[in-house]
Amino acid sequence: MLDALLAEARLRWGLDASAGLQVAAAERLIGTPIEASRPLIIVPLASLSATPAPDAAPIDLALAGRHGPSGRDPLSLLSRLYPAGHAVGRFGQTAETTIGALTADDLRAPLYLAPLAPELASAGPWSMPWISHRLRQPDGCPWDREQTHESLRKHLLEEAYEVYDALADGPTPALAEELGDLLLQVVLHAQLAAEAGVFDLADVQAALATKIVRRHPHVFGTAEARTASDVNRQWERIKADERATAAELAEAAGSSGDAAPQAPAKSALDGISRSMPALAASQEMQERAAALGYDWPSIDGILAKLHEELGELLEAGTVRDREEELGDLLMVAVNLGRRQGVEAEAALRSANDKFRRRFRSVERQAAEQGVALRDLDFDQLDVLWAQAKSEEHPANEHREMPR
Repeated sequence: MLDALLAEARLRWGLDASAGLQVAAAERLIGTPIEASRPLIIVPLASLSATPAPDAAPIDLALAGRHGPSGRDPLSLLSRLYPAGHAVGRFGQTAETTIGALTADDLRAPLYLAPLAPELASAGPWSMPWISHRLRQPDGCPWDREQTHESLRKHLLEEAYEVYDALADGPTPALAEELGDLLLQVVLHAQLAAEAGVFDLADVQAALATKIVRRHPHVFGTAEARTASDVNRQWERIKADERATAAELAEAAGSSGDAAPQAPAKSALDGISRSMPALAASQEMQERAAALGYDWPSIDGILAKLHEELGELLEAGTVRDREEELGDLLMVAVNLGRRQGVEAEAALRSANDKFRRRFRSVERQAAEQGVALRDLDFDQLDVLWAQAKSEEHPANEHREMPR
C-alpha cells in the first residue's frame, strides 16, 4: 500500500523524497518525532501491515519535549507544528482540508502534509539552526554576519539573567520566550564554531546527552541512589573520575611528545566560571567541596566562624584589609545559608527586591508630604520606612530601616 501512496503523492503533490520522507501511524502520532520541514504521510496503523500488531491501540506516551499543552491529542500536536491554513491532502480523494479544519475522522484515512519552508517549521528543533545559518550568509543579516564568540558574550549573560528573573513566576509564556532567547545564544555559538570547522550543534547535543547518561548510572545503569544527597555524592565521584581520566590522557599525550607540557591536575572547582555572580560562585564552590567531605561537622562551627569573621572585619585597619575580611564574612554567610537549604544568590535578590519596594514607598510618602529625602533626618526616615513595612505586613512590629 505504501508504494501506491508514494506514487499518488508524487503525481498529485509533487512529493520529492530525496531529502527525507516521514511516514507516521495515526495511532502513534503523538509519540512520533515529526519534523515539519520534511514531507509527512499519515496512515492508519492497519494500513502498514497485513497483520496488525496486538498493541495497535493508540499509545499514551507523547514524545518528550512535545508533551506539554494537549500533549496526548494528535490534532493539537499537528496544530502546534503546522500553520492552521496548511493544506492536508486526502489520498484517493480530490477534496483537501487544512490543519485547522482537520478532524479525528480524517485520521482514519491516509493523509499527506507537504513540507514547510525551514524558517516556518518553527516548532521543530532544526528551525533555529537553519535560520541562524541563513542569517550568516553573504546575503543575510549584516548584524549577524559581524558577530563573534567574543561579541556575543554579554548577550549570553543578559539572557541568562532574564531567564533567572522569569523563573520567579514559574512556568509562564514569558518564561518560554526567555528560554528561547537563551537557546538562541547556544545556536549562534554552535553556528560560529561550525563555520570554523570545530564543532556544530549536533556535537553540543551529543556531548550533553552522553555526559548526562554517564553521570546518571542509577537511572541508565545498575548503580543505586536513593536520595538527592546520594546523587550529589555520586555525581562528584563521577566527575572526579572524569578529571583523573583527562589528566591521564594529557600525561600520556605529553610523554609521547604529541602535546604541550602537562597542565596542572584538574580541581573539583574547575568549571565554576569567574563570570558567575559572586554569591552563586561561592555557594557552588562550597557545595562541591562539601560533596567531597570538606565541610563543617555541624552548623555550630559555621556560626562561630561567622562571629569570628565579623570581629576581624571590625578590627581591620585598612580598606584592603576590610575588603578581605568582608569577603571572608560573606563566604561564611553563604555557607550558613547553604547548610540551611538557602540559595544565597536568590536570597540576596529577594532582599534587593524587598528593599526596592520599600524604598519606593519611602520616596512616595516623602513626595506626598512635599519634602525631599535629603532634608529628613534618620528618625524621620525611619518612620517612613516603618510605614512602608506596615503596608506589606501590617502585623509586623516596627524595626529600624537598614543602613
